[in-house]
Amino acid sequence: MDKNTNYIPIEKFKFATRNDLFHDSKFETKPVSYFQGAFKRFSKNKGAVVGGIVIAILVIFAIIAPFFTPFRPAYYDMVYAYVSPKLDLFAENGINFWDGCREKSTSYVGYLKDVALAAETGREIIKNGEYEVSEDGSVYTYRYDTCYGVGFGKYKTISAEEFKAIQEYQNRTGRQVLYPVVKSSDRPTLEKNKYDANVYYKVENPKASTLRPKLDKEGNIIPNYWKHEVGKGSSLIAEYNSLRIEGEEGFEENGKQYHYAYGRKVDGGIEVRAEYYEYYIFQHNEVLKDGITEPSFIFGTTQTGKDIFACLAYGARFSFLFATTVAAVNFIVGVIWGSISGYSGGKIDLTMERFSEILGSVPTIIVITLLKYHMGATSQALVLFLAFFATGWIGMAGRTRMQFYRFKNQEYVLAARTLGARDARIMFKHIFPNGLGTIVTSVALVIPAMIYSETSFTYLGIINLEAGNTTSVGTLIAAGQQSIMANAGYVALFPCMFLILLMLSFNLFGNGLRDALNPSLRGTED
Repeated sequence: MDKNTNYIPIEKFKFATRNDLFHDSKFETKPVSYFQGAFKRFSKNKGAVVGGIVIAILVIFAIIAPFFTPFRPAYYDMVYAYVSPKLDLFAENGINFWDGCREKSTSYVGYLKDVALAAETGREIIKNGEYEVSEDGSVYTYRYDTCYGVGFGKYKTISAEEFKAIQEYQNRTGRQVLYPVVKSSDRPTLEKNKYDANVYYKVENPKASTLRPKLDKEGNIIPNYWKHEVGKGSSLIAEYNSLRIEGEEGFEENGKQYHYAYGRKVDGGIEVRAEYYEYYIFQHNEVLKDGITEPSFIFGTTQTGKDIFACLAYGARFSFLFATTVAAVNFIVGVIWGSISGYSGGKIDLTMERFSEILGSVPTIIVITLLKYHMGATSQALVLFLAFFATGWIGMAGRTRMQFYRFKNQEYVLAARTLGARDARIMFKHIFPNGLGTIVTSVALVIPAMIYSETSFTYLGIINLEAGNTTSVGTLIAAGQQSIMANAGYVALFPCMFLILLMLSFNLFGNGLRDALNPSLRGTED
């Protein structure tokens, strides 16, 4: 007792009442579980939340996007190579962006060819008919529709049955597929121009390499269709009256009734001029019946005419499924291996660690090469899975081992061991949950790392996933690299954006997850 209390005046002392007594008060709040606290801490990290939202959007895109497109990764159409992205919302409202058009600069002759194609088909090849001319008048610039602009391509030889089927389709739908042909003797002379089905008009010099359309006094294109008098057709002519071009009864000229020739009989069938846009619709709707209604590509097409939207959707789906599967298997094997090694220590740990180091020193590219050599006929996806699994679990095992070394000598572990807890309970009840934050974070970072590695191997062509009905983001990026010179940067733009968003989002998400699952931060969420 402090001797100073002896000098306290007696009048200062008085009896305490019941109201002056203090007791521990009951907690009014509900207990917060480990995962509830982790969720609160995660929610306060705005970067991690945004990263999680972006990841969710990418995952949803990978899951549901393939259901909203009739195209498949195996689909391709070389005629529609490098078609610009087209979003109907923009195209229908006249917005000069994402409308299936690209800026085209050409000479006056090139401009006339597009004008001629538009005049015959009625398509808006030159958007809104608007163009700009350079000061010297040599360069014409306008927005060129990449879908309609393919026109007729080369003369096509089809069977008599298909010719009849197209006629019936035209009569039923009113959509014109076949247009009048040009007589063989009236075509341009050079081989490269002779079979150009877009040249339906008279030219100034049929022998020239660059064909200049001949114009009438009013500046209009002069058609050069093969016509014949009704009742006096040649045996080479395959007749069909086009409602749009000439009417049911043909047309009258100099008091005589004429029809145009819509096909020329050749060995193997009938040579025709088919506008490819309408022919494409006829093929997919009437013949193939594969659900493709028209050539409209929301993300454009590659140099081989593959739909980028479909390829990216299926490639993203494969990447997520593949990376998640590999990460899950590597997580299970790595956690078991690392926990045994780290908890046991001594010779067991030394032996297991040396084995991991030897296996981990083998480059993945060598593993893939050996697997491809011995599993040539096997799926490339299986080869890639085995290659990533062969060494992929080693990193997870090392992280788990480090966490077990960190926590196995803590007081609560020694207390549990003293109370008779078994090794399995100590490992997975007391040690593993404390290292869960770091371990789970590494899993969150392994998934984008796997996707990036898979993308790299497919980009380099080491793994080819296009043999089946799938593809890879890396394959699209490789195709995009080749498209830069073709003024089609969008081929690389969309897959690169997907990969960038994926990597950035997973890093933000993983860092937030690491902090949220850190047991040392429990109780700091308020």
